[in-house]
Amino acid sequence: MSEIISFPAAQPRISRAHVADTVEYLNGKGPKESAEFVERLPLEWAVDVLDLPTFEWASEVLEQVPADKAVALLEGMSADRAADMLRWVNADTRTALEARLSPETRAAITHLLTYPEDTAGSLMTTEFVTVPANWTVERTLEHVRAVERTRETIYAIYVLDPVTKRLQSTVTLRRLISGAPDAPITSVAQPYAPITTTPLASSEDVARLIAKYDLLAIPVVDSTGHLIGICTFDDVIDAMIEDQTEDVQRMGGMEAIDEPYMQITFAEMIKKRAGWLCILFISEMFTASAMQAFSDELEKAIVLALFVPLVMSSGGNSGSQATSLIIRALALHQVRLKDWFRVAVREIPTGMMLGAILGVLGMVRIMLWQGLGLFDYGPHWQLLAVTIAAALVGIVTFGSLAGSMLPFILKRVGFDPASASAPFVATLVDVTGLVIYFSVAYLFLKGTIL
Repeated sequence: MSEIISFPAAQPRISRAHVADTVEYLNGKGPKESAEFVERLPLEWAVDVLDLPTFEWASEVLEQVPADKAVALLEGMSADRAADMLRWVNADTRTALEARLSPETRAAITHLLTYPEDTAGSLMTTEFVTVPANWTVERTLEHVRAVERTRETIYAIYVLDPVTKRLQSTVTLRRLISGAPDAPITSVAQPYAPITTTPLASSEDVARLIAKYDLLAIPVVDSTGHLIGICTFDDVIDAMIEDQTEDVQRMGGMEAIDEPYMQITFAEMIKKRAGWLCILFISEMFTASAMQAFSDELEKAIVLALFVPLVMSSGGNSGSQATSLIIRALALHQVRLKDWFRVAVREIPTGMMLGAILGVLGMVRIMLWQGLGLFDYGPHWQLLAVTIAAALVGIVTFGSLAGSMLPFILKRVGFDPASASAPFVATLVDVTGLVIYFSVAYLFLKGTIL
């Protein structure tokens, strides 16, 4: 018998815990155990558990609990969360469950499912409070008390035009409770036009608006100005965390993983990581080709090979830095596609200065090792030091420029800039860095070491 069925003594302990702690406990179990546990919970508590976005087995639980329980859960949950869960339920089960929902709940969920993922329409909830502009503060408060339990959250009251039903203004809860009871609701409304977004706006754009205007929720309006939902800050945060996780994984040189690390299967782990590793490995073959092209120089001056890892890693590191900066700047709309030239003009002198700093460090290292007798670089060690410094300036400059331009190129052709992963940039700079390094060495050392 599974642990979750045989631990009735643990139920009182979990029942006194915060719902987030209960979800954390269930996340450590499998979907079957979680479904069995949720099935035994009182409905209100079960709704709270499934309503939390961090519950990893929500869709699986919905598939495995009895249909009556599943329908009751969907009826009790917020519409946006219910829609998110139904996206990942198999088609037959979803059709059967939707057929048993009340017309209001089914219409709300179906409407939300029509919007693409990671848009305001997919994130928004349709459970909000609206009142006509001709109501008083007292009447509005009475209405809030009456509908409070049927709304996901009440951060603000949305005031509609009594005739057209279009969004006219917003009233924060704080302003509402401080208003005179007989005063019109519009007297405590925000003095400026409501900050809104469209249902097809990206989650990044919604997050930017919420951060800019310090909002707890932002209204979503259609093309006619009618209010169709609200995006709350907690839903946006959950979406942004998921997006950031995917971006970080892609920048690490792998496909995005949808499940927690400890729960992904071995086969899936290989599938997600092997593709990018193979691409990077094939790309690195060009590095070997570049070294073969300069094999004669290496035979004449084996000392040059000692500094290959140094110069290659420096170019890759500078490229990764630039890539990370530009990807983030693009995501925050600090720079746009049209700013690529300005970024290039900024990165070239930056790369030259960074390369010069590393070049000085490289020269000092050669001078110290030669002076202290730790290694003999030969009679032309001073010229070798200058060569390494000059090569670092060129390689770091190219790395900074390539790393900053690659996100622009990918975005321009329709790819996610996060795909400009640090390993990919490093591989690109490795190949070109070798060409720069040996070209500079040939220029400076021809007739001496070479």
